[in-house]
Amino acid sequence: MPDWSAGYVADIGYTYGTYAELNPHRMRLALLMAGIVPPEIGTACELGFGQGMSVNMHAAAADTTWYGTDFNPSQAAFAQELVGASGATAHLYDQSFAEFCSRADLPEFDFIGLHGIFSWISDENRAIIVDFIRRKLKVGGVLYISYNTQPGWAAMAPVRDLMTEYATVMGAPGQGSLGRVEQSLAFMDRLFATNPRYLQANPAAKTRFDRLKGQNRSYVAHEYFNRDWLPLTFAQMAHWLEPAKVGFACSAHYLDQIEAINLSADQQKLLAELGDVQLAQTVRDFITNQTFRRDYWVRGPRKLGVVLQDKLLRELRVALTTPRADVSLKANGPVGEIQLNAGVYEPLLDFLADHQPRTVDELIAHGATRQLNKNQVLQAVYILTGIGSLAVLRSEEVAAQARPRTDRLNAHLSALSLTTPELQQLVSPATGGAVPVDAVQLLFVLARSQGEKDAEQWARFANAVLARQGRRLVVDGKPTETDEEQTREMIKRATAFRDKTLPILQILGVVA
Repeated sequence: MPDWSAGYVADIGYTYGTYAELNPHRMRLALLMAGIVPPEIGTACELGFGQGMSVNMHAAAADTTWYGTDFNPSQAAFAQELVGASGATAHLYDQSFAEFCSRADLPEFDFIGLHGIFSWISDENRAIIVDFIRRKLKVGGVLYISYNTQPGWAAMAPVRDLMTEYATVMGAPGQGSLGRVEQSLAFMDRLFATNPRYLQANPAAKTRFDRLKGQNRSYVAHEYFNRDWLPLTFAQMAHWLEPAKVGFACSAHYLDQIEAINLSADQQKLLAELGDVQLAQTVRDFITNQTFRRDYWVRGPRKLGVVLQDKLLRELRVALTTPRADVSLKANGPVGEIQLNAGVYEPLLDFLADHQPRTVDELIAHGATRQLNKNQVLQAVYILTGIGSLAVLRSEEVAAQARPRTDRLNAHLSALSLTTPELQQLVSPATGGAVPVDAVQLLFVLARSQGEKDAEQWARFANAVLARQGRRLVVDGKPTETDEEQTREMIKRATAFRDKTLPILQILGVVA
């Protein structure tokens, strides 16, 4: 591992994922629902941006000046390539946290985001980041931070420690992180086959390990095999952040705020008796066995008055981002799967079925004709956004200003799909963030941009690309076996893309 890595996995790149919580526009609904004044975002920073997908999409989709660092130079180079493609205002570096956070040319920020990295770095780097937040987050600014959480990691933490120890002691020099990961997983399989008493006492660890084995190996290396790795309780995180003068606002994971999904009636009653936020959130994590927290913190949070909160919520514009027939009326949480009230959701979904933007005020008015009150409509908006079926939109003017940048970035990402099938997102100027588009759909987008007119032509184009890549479509868990089956399935997917996905991408400004 390179000396500059500070114990962090650096010889392989991270995944090409995006994280919606890092989208500053997305925080607006969460803060409004929590009754907190949301800031306007002019400057933003992401620490540890990985491949830079999130920071580039958020920079392209807004007139926000972004800064960030990721000390893996290969990842920083890719991120800078995307900046060059879009023409966004983003200053991205490959510096260590110590180097970046001490730069004299950094502005103060309205938004600072870090996804996961606080769990994977040394105490020295944690202190550097907290001091950076203290100095550089504006009053009223928002910190997004996510991290591995106790007690949800209690059973799995010793497994992780043993895997890392095995990789360190038994891994051959020059083997690389992926080789050490495979070797460690194989050893743990052999160990578990002996039925150790640890597994008898902690059966959840085996379930978690089996799930881990099916995950992307680059993700596993970065998630589990860094030298420094520390799950924290909420109270411990609050203690770390205390010098930065930020206060907890709310969860950035919308569904975490819906009590009926997460807590029984008795658990809600118990938590209501706890007047201390740190204790209440720590106990809540114990109740839900939370493994990963995603939170918004605000430097000087100000409560919204009821009248202004109502006004700002009603002004929000939303659109359905999932085909109406595909929207599930189920939500999952620690208490299990719950069925959403069809009497509340069906009328609202029908009203949104054409995917055209609607204001929350229009939804409330429509709900009133179906005997729905404002709170029912607001919770439905929040849950539908949380499950990914609804998105809060920016103004048409702001989206139009961003469109040239997002078009350039989307064109570049589509072209990269020829050689990088791991890419599975495009950016929307309307939502300010990523829209999921799988690897095959990305090829359909590329074919369409090159003048291919219909679904059969898109399918033929995508088939040719997959043939060059040596890849096959997977149907019912198995690769297609014949060219005829491959062609038939590809045309089926291209037709579904034309009929269901393409109209939504057009409304969101992802494609013309």
